[in-house]
Amino acid sequence: MADGKGSSQAVLLWPDGAPEARGTEEADRPTLTAYLPESAEPTAAVIVCPGGGYRNLAAHEAVPIAEWLVSLGVAALVLKYRIQPYTTDVSLLDAQRAIRMVKARAGQWNADSGRVGMIGFSAGGHLACSAATMFDQAATKDDDPIDRQSSRPDALIACYAATTRTGTGPDSRMIENVGDSLGAWANTPGLAAHVTPKCPPAFIWHTSEDARVPVECSLIFAEALHRQGVPFALHVFPQGRHGLGLARQMPDVAVWTDLCASWLTQIGFRK
Repeated sequence: MADGKGSSQAVLLWPDGAPEARGTEEADRPTLTAYLPESAEPTAAVIVCPGGGYRNLAAHEAVPIAEWLVSLGVAALVLKYRIQPYTTDVSLLDAQRAIRMVKARAGQWNADSGRVGMIGFSAGGHLACSAATMFDQAATKDDDPIDRQSSRPDALIACYAATTRTGTGPDSRMIENVGDSLGAWANTPGLAAHVTPKCPPAFIWHTSEDARVPVECSLIFAEALHRQGVPFALHVFPQGRHGLGLARQMPDVAVWTDLCASWLTQIGFRK
């Protein structure tokens, strides 16, 4: 177990081998690594999904994000999910298993099983939004106590998330040709089509200058939440490239962390 100064050892999501695994190498074994605040009482927990286009996992959207959450008094669990050549369907299996694991083993991390959220960046934002829109309830008769938990997160933080797909393939396709024309994004519903009133409250931010994942992704997703009556906060900053993470090099954008901290307080994830 870790405190706010470090992390625990990575925990395998499936100790006996992950479903759909292509082998037994590190890339075939999804994990969670916990970063925990010092707290006498159980805290909220947020699973961190770094971006990387489903081709890699961006380091600046992993541990630094976990450390920021810990500074807020929130437990953070960095998810190492499977990426190419795995499909996004498999990545979603990893995210859903991570949510179930945190709920099932909340005591191990001094976490509150009723306050388990997700934060994702870019492709990791696509994964977090997928988990927040495509979840199932507890499988109460499952032999695995982890899989008896619901895979629904209790909160969503989507950071320049690629929520709208390009092309004509199904939603489970890899995010491709992200630099395509705006029309390719605006004319496909992507994850917005999966939003229902049961989705968790969301905090969304993007920059209007983002040339890799157009801001329309966040606008379309936020509109879908609005239509379904799901509470959300949306912040669009006029300047800033894609992939800023904590955006410490851009003070005008870095305020997203303060805005998000306030939102986490509003929804009961921190005092």
